[in-house]
Amino acid sequence: MEKGIIFDLDGVIVFTDRFHYKAWKKLADEYGIYFDEVINNRLRGVSRMDSLEIILERYEGAPLSAQEKEKMAEKKNETYKEYLKEMTPADVTDEVRDTLKELRKRGYKLAIGSSSKNATFILEQVKLTDAFDKISDGNNITKSKPDPEVFVKAAEFLGIPAEDCAVVEDAEAGIDAAKAAGMIACGIGDAAGYDRIDVRLSTFADLLEQFK
Repeated sequence: MEKGIIFDLDGVIVFTDRFHYKAWKKLADEYGIYFDEVINNRLRGVSRMDSLEIILERYEGAPLSAQEKEKMAEKKNETYKEYLKEMTPADVTDEVRDTLKELRKRGYKLAIGSSSKNATFILEQVKLTDAFDKISDGNNITKSKPDPEVFVKAAEFLGIPAEDCAVVEDAEAGIDAAKAAGMIACGIGDAAGYDRIDVRLSTFADLLEQFK
C-alpha cells in the first residue's frame, strides 16, 4: 500500500521568512503602516490576502477597495519574487536533500502542501523540483491553513487516501490543517512543541526514524 508524506515548504524545506518580511515591510512603509517582526510572525502559513488584512489592522488611511487591496498584495508579491531570485541550491541543506532522497527510495510518495503561490518558482530556484511527485500550493486552493484544503488536494494529486498520509509542518495552523484532514501531524521547528502533533521532529533527518 502506498503512503504519502506532504511537506510544508517555507520553514520546513526552505526558509524564505526574511524575504517575506522585507517585502511586506517595504509595502507597509509605503502606506505608513507600522510593521515589525512580531506582526510578521502572525503571517506564517497564512495566505497572501489574509496576511494583508493582518497588516491593515494598523492602517489609518482612506478606506481601501477590494481592487486596491488586490493591487497591494500583487505589489508585495512582485517585490518578494525579486528577492527570491537571490535563492540558490545552497539554500537547501544536504540533510534535507538526502532525507527526501532516502524517503523516496523507501517507497514513499512525496508532495509539497504550501499556501504559497510561488512554491514551484522557489523549488526551481533551489533545484529541488525533482524531489517531489506532486505540488499542491496557493494556485490550486481557495482556503488557507488551518483549513485542510491544501493537504487534501496534495493527497488527491498523489492518489493516496488522507489516512495514509503524514504532514511535516513548522506552524500551528499547518498542524491544525493536517489534523483536520485526518493525517499524521509531524511538528518541526516552532510546531515541535505544539500539543496537537503526533510526531515531534528535532531535526529533518528524524523523519528516517519515523518512516522506515
